[in-house]
Amino acid sequence: MKKNYKMTVRYDGSRYYGWEHQPGNPMTIQGKLEAVLDRMLETEGTESAEEQEHPAGPGRGVTVIGAGRTDAGVHARAMTANVLLDTALTEAQILDYLNRYLPDDIAVMELKVCADRFHSRFKAKGKTYCYTWWCSDGKPVFDRKYVTVLDRRPDVQRMRQAAAYLTGMHDYKSFCGNSHMKKSTVRVVDSIEIKTQGPYIRVYVHGNGFLQNMVRIMAGTLLEAGYGRIQPEEIPGILEACDRTCAGPTAPAQGLTLLSVDY
Repeated sequence: MKKNYKMTVRYDGSRYYGWEHQPGNPMTIQGKLEAVLDRMLETEGTESAEEQEHPAGPGRGVTVIGAGRTDAGVHARAMTANVLLDTALTEAQILDYLNRYLPDDIAVMELKVCADRFHSRFKAKGKTYCYTWWCSDGKPVFDRKYVTVLDRRPDVQRMRQAAAYLTGMHDYKSFCGNSHMKKSTVRVVDSIEIKTQGPYIRVYVHGNGFLQNMVRIMAGTLLEAGYGRIQPEEIPGILEACDRTCAGPTAPAQGLTLLSVDY
């Protein structure tokens, strides 16, 4: 009998083509999770280590559902996902198997049986993202894959002024990377907080949901405001235009991390 398992996944997205699996492309987070779980079900009950390392036969077609679809190169500290599994293995055994066979840049932090009706995407009430810039004469040697390097420091106060206009309930079509989006582009962004610490400039964004590339476009627009290329007072007009060309550039993926999902 299948049970519904909720898991919290952490990953470095540097070498992956985003969360969502793609036909013929094994380098996605969802694809890696599904492949390991498929192998776990195929090898369950086998006796030899060799059989477990080299299972035969077709996959079971496991589908891992994520709370969102992070872009190629984007990271996550706590992506929530759920999966239906028919297995006699305990929660601890499943967790151990996943972390043993997943690549080193993907880890399942927690796994437990949840309600049958739990759906990681449809039940999510909000998400928190962080975008990080580095601005210093030195190099971010140890953080180089998780920050975007700036050649000069922006005016953070101007960025905060612009951020205030971006919060609330708005039509964020100007901040959507999908020009063919047919569903509603109205979202609620509860808060945008910009913090500085030494060479780091971090933007924390919390909202009830995000469009494709939305946080990265918001980050790029805030940076433009920080450099004086966009006036903070122009943000309402950019929102009202519902035109992607009116907003700033899409910030590079490597600076973005999904921090948490609310339920």
